[in-house]
Amino acid sequence: MAAPHEQATTDSTTEVQQTTLRVVSYNLREHTANGELAALAESSQADVLCVQECDSTDLASTVGGLSLAASTQANRLGLAIYKRDDRFEVRDVGIHSLQKSLHDRVLSPAHERLIAMHLYDRHAQAEVIVASFHASPLTATNSLRRKQIEAAHDFVRDLSSEAPAIMVGDFNYPWFQTNLRRKIEESGFALSLSDQPTYLRYRKFTGHFDFATSVGLHIAGVETLPAGISDHRPILVRANYEAPAVADAPAASDAPAA
Repeated sequence: MAAPHEQATTDSTTEVQQTTLRVVSYNLREHTANGELAALAESSQADVLCVQECDSTDLASTVGGLSLAASTQANRLGLAIYKRDDRFEVRDVGIHSLQKSLHDRVLSPAHERLIAMHLYDRHAQAEVIVASFHASPLTATNSLRRKQIEAAHDFVRDLSSEAPAIMVGDFNYPWFQTNLRRKIEESGFALSLSDQPTYLRYRKFTGHFDFATSVGLHIAGVETLPAGISDHRPILVRANYEAPAVADAPAASDAPAA
């Protein structure tokens, strides 16, 4: 299995160009940090912004030059993805429920825990998949969260088995990550942690809750951004992917925002 920075989507005989993708992920803490999204998008120069624990009925249609591309509708604590319109067109969107924990069944915070979006990158004339993910909380077992991650990866690959893909979000998996990394790598993905812990609320729960998994990407870095009013700090993933250097590519039309 190649290390994350060695993953590639093309062979050595194909002329390629490097494309940089900046993806930000932020858990809004029950929507309380919603007002920070515009400034976050601008300061991070995000190409795609993925959020968790949002109220889909109270999301702005645009933030910091990004437009709302899709959001969950059935959740009390939902997911959403914003993207840069001048760069990306939406080819397909998948919104999925995952295996439920007891917490999910009793309190019903989130029926849908994954949005996966198949994008066409006009700059690179290539495809890429970006997903926003939210695992069950710490009251659930690591085993259940691993099953949720595995299922989420399968849904991501259902959109395209060839396009490079990145899934970011709140994995709620701050400890025993060696086993998690092994399981993720067995599925062909790579696990990338940020440079600093991302959870702030309780000292005993500090750790990397928010991170990224990817396939077909060179992860240049994962940065933990300054804290806002959420109990999670946002992360910025800088990824590079190799796209065929072609002169023309078929046009794609935007899918309506969910």
